[in-house]
Amino acid sequence: MKHPIKLNGKTILVTGSPGFIGANLVMRLLDELSSGKIISFDNMNDYYDPNLKEYRLALIDEKAKSSKAEHLFIKGDIADKALVDKIFSDFKPSVVVNLAAQAGVRYSIEHPEAYIESNIVGFFNILEACRHNPVEHLVYASSASVYGGNKKVPFSTDDMVDNPVSLYAATKKSNELLAHSYSKLYNIPSTGLRFFTVYGPAGRPDMFYYSATEKLVKNETIKIFNYGNCKRDFTYIDDIVEGIFRVMQGAPEKENGDDGLPLPPYAVYNIGGGTPENLLEFISTLQMALVKEGILPKDYDFKAHQELVGMQPGDVPITYADSAALEKDYGFTPKIDITEGLGRFAKWFVDYQALRNMTFYRPI
Repeated sequence: MKHPIKLNGKTILVTGSPGFIGANLVMRLLDELSSGKIISFDNMNDYYDPNLKEYRLALIDEKAKSSKAEHLFIKGDIADKALVDKIFSDFKPSVVVNLAAQAGVRYSIEHPEAYIESNIVGFFNILEACRHNPVEHLVYASSASVYGGNKKVPFSTDDMVDNPVSLYAATKKSNELLAHSYSKLYNIPSTGLRFFTVYGPAGRPDMFYYSATEKLVKNETIKIFNYGNCKRDFTYIDDIVEGIFRVMQGAPEKENGDDGLPLPPYAVYNIGGGTPENLLEFISTLQMALVKEGILPKDYDFKAHQELVGMQPGDVPITYADSAALEKDYGFTPKIDITEGLGRFAKWFVDYQALRNMTFYRPI
């Protein structure tokens, strides 16, 4: 059983709000809530083009104009303990969704310090703030990368995840361990969500489908890792947001054990499509979408723009989610397939291309 949480009238903190998942979640909340306040928080770093983050914030601003809930964006870093503490003290959020993190597997090999600062120190600051300013529910982003080179598929949250193959994965597993200890020690209801390869409109430019599109448009060659022998459980952004939205409204129950001490109100779920796609099939579907929307000509020579290369450090050959627990506890399973999802991305890309020369600016 989950403890039901009503979001209307509450203050909700979403970190990483101009990020891909964060922005879409904030807009969903602005659509759904009839009262309350959404505090969104991010440092607006330049890991990828800040203009895209400004674009997403502009979409949030526009959505907020017609919402019955209030929205406030605060620029800052979750690694700044004093600022995090002040936000919790000033606004007293009831529900916290921590999506702020340094993302990317390959980037973590060259810039490990960014992952320790954001994913470890920053998450610790969030946990400490939840400890001293009690919340009804802490929801946080984990990752499918915690499964490492797990050969048992589909990946289940019951599987051992003690062998990460990248620092990024290690920091996400660390988040789960830290959350468990704080849930146990301080009775903080927390739920971790292991996301599986999220994609869609206004996504992260470092993700394969987006970076491949930009390279093909520029007539450049795209690299296909592990010679195309990879499978990914691609999950469309709307499915991810639907999962988060439902999880926010059902926190792990607070219960005491036989010793009279609290059992940790703690849970972890997969959110993945459950249908891993071969990378070459995914690329073929992307190509059809790009041609259909006129982004690339019908006679474009795709094979001439592909280079098959070996596996990269930190990569894994397959990701495959078992999301049965999410369906059982929250009645939801991702539904949008790659044909529909990549089609939506391609339509968005056409519109965004027309805006590329604009600078999205808003006072922060």
